[in-house]
Amino acid sequence: MPKIILERDKCIGCGSCQAVCPKYWQTADDNKINLLGSQKKDNEIYELELKQIECNQEAVEICPVQCIAVN
Repeated sequence: MPKIILERDKCIGCGSCQAVCPKYWQTADDNKINLLGSQKKDNEIYELELKQIECNQEAVEICPVQCIAVN
């Protein structure tokens, strides 16, 4: 299954991922992004396993700091 990975410490809070994929991305109180339903794996690294990537590939491509990946 594909895995979405967020390196949250690199996030600049631009909100582009939320704009293209609001089902999985939401701006937090600190203005950085949260990957909804994800689990913290390491220091500021979050992962979410999905059956289908859905709109998350767009989020990867639009992120200006490349803090989102699909494996």
